[in-house]
Amino acid sequence: MNKRNFLLGKGERLVADVAGVRGGAPKSHPYTFSEAKDRIAPMLTRMVRGIDQLPNEACPNDVAVAAVTLNPEYIAKSYFPERLLESLGLETVGSRPRRITPEKRSKGRDPEETITTELFVMGPRSAFRSWRSSLPDWRQQAPGAKDLASIEQVAAPTGREKIKGRLPKKGHVVLEVVLHSAGTHAKSVVTEFKNYLEKSGIEATLGRRFDAGGLSFVELDAPAELAERIATFTPVRAVRQMPMLRILRPSFRSSRVPMEAIELPTKGPLDPKIRVAIFDGGIPKGHPITKWVKPIEPAGIGEPWEEFQKHGVGVTSAFLFGHIDPTKPLGRPYASVDHYRVLDTTPSKDPLELYEVLARIDSVLVEKKYDFINLSVGPYPPVEDDDVHAWTAVLDERLAAGDSLATIAVGNNGTESAKDGLNRIQVPSDCVNALAVGACDNYADPWSRCDYSSVGPGRSPGLVKPDFVEFGGCLQRPFIVVHEGKAFALEATEGTSFSAPSVLRLGAGLRAHFGEALNILAVRALLVHTTEPSDHPCEEVGRGRVARSLEEIVLCDDDTVRVVYQGVITPSRYIRAPIPVPSGVLPGKVTITATLCYPTGIDPNHPGNYTRAGLEPTFRPHDQNRKDPKQAHADSKPFFGRTQNNLLEDELRRDAWKWENCLHTRVTFMGKSLRNPVLDIHYNARQGGRDHDPKEKLPYALVVSVHAKHLGDLYDSVVRKYAKQLEALRPVIEIPVTT
Repeated sequence: MNKRNFLLGKGERLVADVAGVRGGAPKSHPYTFSEAKDRIAPMLTRMVRGIDQLPNEACPNDVAVAAVTLNPEYIAKSYFPERLLESLGLETVGSRPRRITPEKRSKGRDPEETITTELFVMGPRSAFRSWRSSLPDWRQQAPGAKDLASIEQVAAPTGREKIKGRLPKKGHVVLEVVLHSAGTHAKSVVTEFKNYLEKSGIEATLGRRFDAGGLSFVELDAPAELAERIATFTPVRAVRQMPMLRILRPSFRSSRVPMEAIELPTKGPLDPKIRVAIFDGGIPKGHPITKWVKPIEPAGIGEPWEEFQKHGVGVTSAFLFGHIDPTKPLGRPYASVDHYRVLDTTPSKDPLELYEVLARIDSVLVEKKYDFINLSVGPYPPVEDDDVHAWTAVLDERLAAGDSLATIAVGNNGTESAKDGLNRIQVPSDCVNALAVGACDNYADPWSRCDYSSVGPGRSPGLVKPDFVEFGGCLQRPFIVVHEGKAFALEATEGTSFSAPSVLRLGAGLRAHFGEALNILAVRALLVHTTEPSDHPCEEVGRGRVARSLEEIVLCDDDTVRVVYQGVITPSRYIRAPIPVPSGVLPGKVTITATLCYPTGIDPNHPGNYTRAGLEPTFRPHDQNRKDPKQAHADSKPFFGRTQNNLLEDELRRDAWKWENCLHTRVTFMGKSLRNPVLDIHYNARQGGRDHDPKEKLPYALVVSVHAKHLGDLYDSVVRKYAKQLEALRPVIEIPVTT
């Protein structure tokens, strides 16, 4: 191949600030002020009665938590009832999505079941009593009174309602207790919880604890029959039996694979500067892959277990070599690995193991900076829409800077009951700041999801999970890894445990060949951008199958151009990103593929408003098309979000796509409808579901591909037109030509 069209970089040089346009009709309300007062009054009476019945020791400093459910027409951050809560002396400490049928809708429409937000509000019990007694005298001009129409229901949560799942009827059990730790009244909530247990005569032992974004996750060994009394402590959000740790073992017995003339490479990693961490079951001493792997034993960990080490070697092999073809030479690893053994001889059913393993992982991520990270272990349960697990919250906080790329296996429970949601992706693959990887059954074509690979959707935000799939092996076509024995040998296996690090290997390959010309966020965007489209449901395979090789990602055909934008955006600002196309009318149909990725802070105490940052893109295909000649900007067309397949109508209706931190779409237009097309991108910010004005700029990576099959010199035309702005990203280390 004499001519190689490398993807183009420096797209950010084309980007400029642009004045935004905001509009909209006046708000229509489902309830008048008088109706809102009459509806809420009896609810307030019942709520106050429930709060007053709580034991004094369950209300630290006489503070209580109540639930306020918003009418579904008021869930946007601009309608947050902040003035109402401030006037009452109450503050929001959390929220969760909730499906309801409101009593009324605006404009006379029939009520229908939909998703709304349930707020958890905290304050002195006297404040709730005052609200109840003063409500009849309220006037519409009173501070916060206009927010009253936004409230659909108010209630006092009971201890029984806070218990998740089934618990044993009696006997000591290890519980996971989730406490509201946000707000001025909740700073010492764990200490107060301990005091409550002692005053209530509950013999319990507090274990490990993790704090993340307004929640405290506490390990508690206590009698199961006292769970409801434990949950009565008003800052308790949820109580459940401590989940078990999953080890993603293959569903068939692994076996040795005959080798021909295959040998391990003799050279070190291609780029020794790349830092990679794998958290798994360990590497046996003296194993052949320690040429590229540094086994690390955390302080205080128990003895290694052979089965866990087998898993650790397989996962690490998948990162170093990908799926191994026994008939071909092994490629040189792109990077070396720090392999942290986080599993020991503790039986897998030990309820204390889950927090122990998370503590080992978290301590590393706090102290050290890694470019690439892989997790093929985690809690057993599938994700929940109304609660965020400690593993997800802690890992998402650690990854929120966007300078590390983590791949997480979605789990191998895909054959479990779909009706009960047991086949859904497993924690922590619902992390929004990481890539969740499923497994497909063929490295070549045709391919489909492996039946064991867990399915989506993820939580919203983070709805498209898995992000994509990679070959993970199956009984007919197993995934081949290095055997755990000291003598070099191969082994056949399967699982999302191996598809996840195989994707990470591809990302490390991009970084190794292109160096710092591609930042970690751009690597993530390129992996998503170049997935193979398919007819498989989004819930099963996400955006498709990841690219087969580096060449598919970084090289363009003559009729295609791919551009990478790496920049930052200021809060509340608009930027305009031109989409590079040749001058003149483009013949035939033109396909534009775009991917926008950015890191985000999180609010785990607000699962429905989990992400703090939102980049809202608006596509304007033709700069001369205006419905109104007085418009400041050209007409827009649907692009991201509404063009996605198999999406929940609820998500579209409530504009949840404004808060997805990884957007990807592929849309085809007639070439004549495109003239100087642009993406206008607006940075929204929220915190705790309400407006927020952060001071920090937000990094983003945008990748855009334009394909015009009737224009054979598209790539060269764009290169000539933007010769002083865009640059071909040439590898610092030559990419081998594959055939």
